[in-house]
Amino acid sequence: MSSDMDHRARMAKGLLRATAEFLWPQRSLVSGQRGAGKGPLSPSEFAAIGFLSDPVCESCGRPMELDLGPGAQCAPCIARPPRWDRARAALVYEAASRRIVLDLKRSGRRDGLHVMTGWMHRAGAQLVAEADLIVPVPLHYTRLVSRGFNQSAWLAQGIARRAGLSCRVDVLKRRRRTPTQGGLSAKARRRNVAGAFKVSDRAATHLCGKRILLVDDVLTTGATLSACTRALKQAGARQVDVLVLARVVRETDVTI
Repeated sequence: MSSDMDHRARMAKGLLRATAEFLWPQRSLVSGQRGAGKGPLSPSEFAAIGFLSDPVCESCGRPMELDLGPGAQCAPCIARPPRWDRARAALVYEAASRRIVLDLKRSGRRDGLHVMTGWMHRAGAQLVAEADLIVPVPLHYTRLVSRGFNQSAWLAQGIARRAGLSCRVDVLKRRRRTPTQGGLSAKARRRNVAGAFKVSDRAATHLCGKRILLVDDVLTTGATLSACTRALKQAGARQVDVLVLARVVRETDVTI
């Protein structure tokens, strides 16, 4: 009897889901059009996105041409190791993925969050499995009030739900409202966020000896993530790994 009821319940849910998809087809994460494909991306859009998978640099998540085995690092990370321990990204930040990232970052479009956090969870599976706590990169409170959301917190919370981990949005605080990083050189970005982050007094006692997974939307030069990592390690975090939705990849990429 119980199995029959479960079967009927699954059939009813499937019918409701199919009806909902027919009446309100999903909007494409790239074009914004409804009914572009069965899901958030059409086949051509999916094929155009650069998903990142092994082999990648252990330290910064940059794609590598050759598989040099576990723990392999790219030349820039060997020359100047990042402050964090390991990093992974789900996508290459380029033309095909830019709309996805910017709609989340600037417009607060949330209907693709489940898909995005799934991509991130898959790309950073080992980092997620070994984390004790997930922490998002924070916004300054004035920017948070004016925008009404923090996209990095949305991503962090989505990954935490998938993994059954704790996510705390109150761990890191942005002490001052820094100018936007867009258009700045790597050196200017580092100066811009130097000393901009601190661990809240209330959260500091929970970090000692913990492995922290730091989540953000995009890794460009790594200046913001480095500043956050510095604050977390100064507060006692044993390890800080980084997981982002997308990362910029350049021929002369140096993540510092």
